Amino acid sequence: MREKRADMPTGGLYKWVALSNTTLSITMATIDASIVIIAMPAIFRGIHLDPLAPANVTYLLWMIMGYLLVTAVLVVTLGRLGDMFGRVRIYNLGFVVFTLASIALSLDPFTGPSGAIWLIGWRLVQAFGGAMLMPTAAAILTDAFPARQRGMALGINQIAGIAGQFIGLLLGGLLAAWDWRAVFWVNVPIGVVGTLWSYRSLREIATTRRARIDWAGNITFALGAGLLLAAITHGIQPYGGHSTGWTSPWVIAGLASGAALLVMFCVIETKIAEPMFRMSLFKIRAFAAGNAASLLGSTARGGLQFMLVIWLAGIWLPLHGYNFAVTPLWAGIYMLPLTTGFLLAGPISGYLSDRYGPRPFATAGLLVAAAAFCGLMLLPVDFPFWVFALLIFGNGIGSGLFASPNTSAIMSSVPAHHRGSASGMRSTFQNSGMALSIGIFFSLMIVGLATTLPRALAAGLHAQGVPLATANQVSHLPPVSTVFAALLGYNPVQHLLGPSGVLATLPAHNVAVLTGTQFFPHLISGPFHHGLIIVFTAAALMSLVGASVSLLRGGQFYYDAPEAAGAAGPRPRGTATPSAIRAPNGSSPRSPSHRGAPGRGGQPLPADTEM
Repeated sequence: MREKRADMPTGGLYKWVALSNTTLSITMATIDASIVIIAMPAIFRGIHLDPLAPANVTYLLWMIMGYLLVTAVLVVTLGRLGDMFGRVRIYNLGFVVFTLASIALSLDPFTGPSGAIWLIGWRLVQAFGGAMLMPTAAAILTDAFPARQRGMALGINQIAGIAGQFIGLLLGGLLAAWDWRAVFWVNVPIGVVGTLWSYRSLREIATTRRARIDWAGNITFALGAGLLLAAITHGIQPYGGHSTGWTSPWVIAGLASGAALLVMFCVIETKIAEPMFRMSLFKIRAFAAGNAASLLGSTARGGLQFMLVIWLAGIWLPLHGYNFAVTPLWAGIYMLPLTTGFLLAGPISGYLSDRYGPRPFATAGLLVAAAAFCGLMLLPVDFPFWVFALLIFGNGIGSGLFASPNTSAIMSSVPAHHRGSASGMRSTFQNSGMALSIGIFFSLMIVGLATTLPRALAAGLHAQGVPLATANQVSHLPPVSTVFAALLGYNPVQHLLGPSGVLATLPAHNVAVLTGTQFFPHLISGPFHHGLIIVFTAAALMSLVGASVSLLRGGQFYYDAPEAAGAAGPRPRGTATPSAIRAPNGSSPRSPSHRGAPGRGGQPLPADTEM
């Protein structure tokens, strides 16, 4: 089968058009994954709903987690459809869906729970558009760029996407201060321009191959991954007398049934001729190790932004005189060193990995990230900012060093006609790691707070004149509300004591102390630091394990079919592919006459690939 069509532009200006357009789309999609976090208070005020009321916490969680859940579940299916019907076609449609959903979000006609349901529903549609963009963008770039430049191109694209998650925090605060609907309107001009640009400029390079849709695989994967991630989302919420919901029968049933369906999915994918999730690709060491390292790295990194925002907004910024209402915005500003590290390291690492191979840079990146997590563990809660900035800058450098070469290694290791599917699989591991990270990190933090916060909170409130019975009652409320209050810029003490009316009965001096910027941060700093140590220890361990896995990927490895081989027509199923090229010691891929044998260097090739 021909890998590329001779009448399509593949070099010169076209590859830079593809890079700029796909980088725009990925940045837009990832900004929207985080932009609502900081804008949440303004959004819920706009629809007249208290997000921290016990009955409304579900709306809050689904606004945060729903986007990640849909993208994690659908990227493989949509990447596979790109292989079958055209990557550019699916990519362009994703731009349209994303833009239309942004318009619908900004036009929410309801208030109260109905308004929240409208927003959540259209956020899921928006995530569907994002899931069309993510896998096809990487596949389009891999098609457009030669192997010697893929690391650089995918690095720019990947780092722009990861940086978008942090840019969204800052942008959400700025736009929400003006109008909450602007948080969604900002995507519209970008989406319209990007859509018209992509329709006019992008072309199909790889030849599509029509195949039967794997309905059994699609359904079992969507149900299994959906149930698993939904159970993790609800596991964060309190249940009964517990601080988290992991003992809830619904959460346990969701975890068990989701895992069982995913096992069934893996079995199905090995039995059918046209699978959605090509398990045979995991026979390629570079692909398997790269995805495993990506899952561990994204799990270690994914919840970091939430922990840092809570740390800054709930403790450090109030201790330094910032009002709670503005702390989320300033938290985004103070996290700029992290974004800067991403932006600096990504393209440089991608360029160098093209010359010297991905393994040293990807592995070093995870080791640097692990060291940064260890440094964050050693910081006091009220830290010198320059030390904090240096550590998160180092974490950004580490993540940037890892992301570019790892993505390039994964995408270069598979046959060209499977790149959409492979990119979807890569995005699934990355997005699932993000969702897992939020669930795991929040749970670890909340469990840590639940063991130490009630006693400290009861003693502190009683010392300021709050009746002992009220102080004890408030201190035993689920800590998830306290954590979310700090995350969203609410004064936690006002949130906790407001419904009881006790603030109106206290002397003005005590009220000023309780609702000031010093009382809550000093009160929570000890319990919070205990939770931080647990979270950052887990992140450092996952990064170290990810670095060990990254070492197993082998040397630089390309799976490229030359035009001459492609022109010979389809090869029968089950034949070994002669076009795998392994470039040892980081050298450029060898010519077809010097191709490495399949499986050479411990990297076996799939025996059932279909050309």
